[in-house]
Amino acid sequence: MSKWFSKIGPGTLIAAAFIGPGTVTICMLAGVNHGFDLLWAMVFSIIATIVLQEMAARIGLVTNKGLAEIIRLETSSPILKIVSIVLVLSAIVIGNAAYEAGNISGALMGFEAMDVPLKIGEFNLAGLLVGAIAFTLLFIGKYKIIERWLIALVLLMSIAFLLAAIATGPSIVEILKGMFIPSFPDKGTLTIMGIVGTTVVPYNLFLHASLVKEKWEGSTHLSDVRKDLYISISLGGFVSIMIIVAAAALHDKGLSVVTALDMAASLENILGPMARYVIGFGLFAAGITSAITAPLAAAYVCTELLDLDRDLKSRAFRSVWIAILGIGVIFSSLGWKPIEVIKYAQLTNGILLPVIAGFLLWIVNKRSVMTHHRNNNWQNALGLLILAITIALGLKSILKVIAII
Repeated sequence: MSKWFSKIGPGTLIAAAFIGPGTVTICMLAGVNHGFDLLWAMVFSIIATIVLQEMAARIGLVTNKGLAEIIRLETSSPILKIVSIVLVLSAIVIGNAAYEAGNISGALMGFEAMDVPLKIGEFNLAGLLVGAIAFTLLFIGKYKIIERWLIALVLLMSIAFLLAAIATGPSIVEILKGMFIPSFPDKGTLTIMGIVGTTVVPYNLFLHASLVKEKWEGSTHLSDVRKDLYISISLGGFVSIMIIVAAAALHDKGLSVVTALDMAASLENILGPMARYVIGFGLFAAGITSAITAPLAAAYVCTELLDLDRDLKSRAFRSVWIAILGIGVIFSSLGWKPIEVIKYAQLTNGILLPVIAGFLLWIVNKRSVMTHHRNNNWQNALGLLILAITIALGLKSILKVIAII
């Protein structure tokens, strides 16, 4: 068992990053509004995540450099280099600051579901508690400690949402039908885009390329990287599917589910008082794991793009993640509505994904960078297909938003 766990690492951090409050929210809404019909979108998102993250991890392992650093070094045109740096910094660093408030607020909903009184007037002390946990793990600056904590949280989160899904007694036939027969229900486009945007997270591409270097050295470990990726992302996708299933099944039973807290209340009819602790812990774990990985990704991206010290204990590295974490703690503690922050982060990341995926495909096909570890024809075909689908979904969602406005 210990040997098996030693092979698991960065992939679990990627799963921990995308199973955040945004994922919980959008999966719950997908289940409530469209039943099991959009499970196929989650299956597609899992496959897309595996394909793109494998490319990112391969770049990090082969070059011993992060994706952001490679973009800086391989962009020869000064104008394109400036545009690339500004674009990526805007997408990842500023975007993650927006995500962080939602991540911490999601963890706060976990405390609320468990009826833990941590409020003084409008100020939420839980935000400080979540921030303190994230700060401590990141400030220690040891990758193995961060990794082990997040592996434990992801496993416990998986159990929590699996119990929730089993308790609702869903139809296996309907689940399989929803997973493998694509359908496009009315008003489902933005939900599909949300599912893709919260699973295939742009900052995870940068994070993965940087993290594989912390655990392994050299391309001889490529097989280990892939095993870690396949197991971890599949586990993360399983959690997301269980949330959709639980929400859909509760809605079918005529129970009112609008928020994650409603899900906890509805499950009390089935699991009893334990339901609020199951869902509450699931929400807390989803929030805290993302609250740790978002600042970590922003720190890697910022230091790599600006050619600063990338050691986890360096002043430059710590300054970035402390700023991101601090913004999240302040806004969440002062009572910002998490759903609004989450929606903003979903939309920006969903639109920016095709741009960053394009960067990834360009680099992973450069002979001078990847030598014989470049993409093969099948990998390029899958990558281009995923890129085309994300572009189409992005354009569709933009047109929908314009039409609504």
